[in-house]
Amino acid sequence: MTDGVHTEPGLSVGKTYRLNVVCVGSGSARMAFSPTNAGPATMVPCDRSVVQRRLPGKKLLRVNIDAAKGATGVIAWQIDAI
Repeated sequence: MTDGVHTEPGLSVGKTYRLNVVCVGSGSARMAFSPTNAGPATMVPCDRSVVQRRLPGKKLLRVNIDAAKGATGVIAWQIDAI
């Protein structure tokens, strides 16, 4: 998880999307959005549970997922239109 996830997915304005994130390993990761009105920051436990978030289609949206101190593992993510 040293690199984390840092993406600007290029979503279509006016559509709604679902972001699925899973972390496998130990510890947790912090998921945050920019601009912050896309949703509050959320902790993602590295216990194989799926964390879902609805995302509004915005011209500029950045998703950042970074490991918490001492966390190890792998993060997988997927964005689907709903």
